[in-house]
Amino acid sequence: EVQLVESGGGLVQAGGSLTLSCAASGFTFDNYAIGWFRQAPGKEREGVSCISSSDLSTYYADSVKGRLTISSDNAKNTVYLQMNSLKPEDTAVYYCAADRVAYYSSSYYCRKLAYDYWGKGTQVTVSS
Repeated sequence: EVQLVESGGGLVQAGGSLTLSCAASGFTFDNYAIGWFRQAPGKEREGVSCISSSDLSTYYADSVKGRLTISSDNAKNTVYLQMNSLKPEDTAVYYCAADRVAYYSSSYYCRKLAYDYWGKGTQVTVSS
């Protein structure tokens, strides 16, 4: 059974940092696409950052560019999202999603919501 488990969320003051983790079980990181999405109350789910093994590319939404860094540890089957200079508007539930086979560049994966697997999310709250 494939599972994605997010962790690392919490409450942080504006300007602070958090590192989210997405641990995958049930498949190995040899060909994959992973996306980090977020959903704030009353808003649509949006792609924040994605990584694709097809071309080893990473993608960031304009709203987070320069503040967030996505990385993967294939030995641990884990993808991380380092978040710096957090803003109150970053407050949301953050989800990771995975496709077991990556065919396209990372930007494609941040523009779709149809994934093979989704995690249950982790809450990030940034206070002003």
